[in-house]
Amino acid sequence: MIESLQNEKIKYLARLNDDNRFRKKAGLVIVEGKQENNRAKKFNFEHVESYICEAIFKEELPQGKIHLISEKVYQKIAYRGSSEGIIGIYKVPENALMNFAPNENTSIVIVEGIEKPGNLGAILRSCEAFGIDALIITDPKTNLYNPNVIRSSVGCLFGMNVFTSTNEETAAFLEKNNIKTYSTFMSECAKDIYEVNFKKSTAIIFGTEHSGISDYWLDRSENILIPMAGTIDSLNLSNAVAISCYEILRQKKA
Repeated sequence: MIESLQNEKIKYLARLNDDNRFRKKAGLVIVEGKQENNRAKKFNFEHVESYICEAIFKEELPQGKIHLISEKVYQKIAYRGSSEGIIGIYKVPENALMNFAPNENTSIVIVEGIEKPGNLGAILRSCEAFGIDALIITDPKTNLYNPNVIRSSVGCLFGMNVFTSTNEETAAFLEKNNIKTYSTFMSECAKDIYEVNFKKSTAIIFGTEHSGISDYWLDRSENILIPMAGTIDSLNLSNAVAISCYEILRQKKA
């Protein structure tokens, strides 16, 4: 039983939790919560070790390398305080965009320069819920395996095709695979999203709420908009992605 916050394993875990650069260099992802850990294992993420507080977890211990910790220690190192009672560490798999093989009706969502982990987590949930085949994050300002991304996506990303890439590599991938590309920005000549045929291979690009889509994509995509009846002229990024993903699913189910 580990009961001290000065324990070297606990100090290492705390640093992994708090330091994105350190965690990325180590090639590890921290997964907190029962559902999230179950999904990581279900989709074959390589388990390194887990830290479990039996006073909270109250279930049969999972297989693998386990460290038992006190409730006091758990409450200090857990991202969500005293909930769930399990923190797992897994290796980040190598996942190259160019190794992804789309088919004739692949649906791809691309988000450029996303900054907020909570937004990314919500986008992951929408993509998973509505059957998007791949999510590409270009030039990200937040780490895909940030603990808040894991939490807000409730572990959705573990069973998805998710790639981080540059704009240039992504554009080359889309061109190589003849994927029709659409982007979402304010324009008088924009096509209504309901006029787009999403039964074919398509990709939709979304920019940040602060600055929108970069000039790089303007000449490489066709502009579409979600029609709105109110006086506001824009939507929250994660809401816009969710509506677009639902329209893709609606057309494929029709």
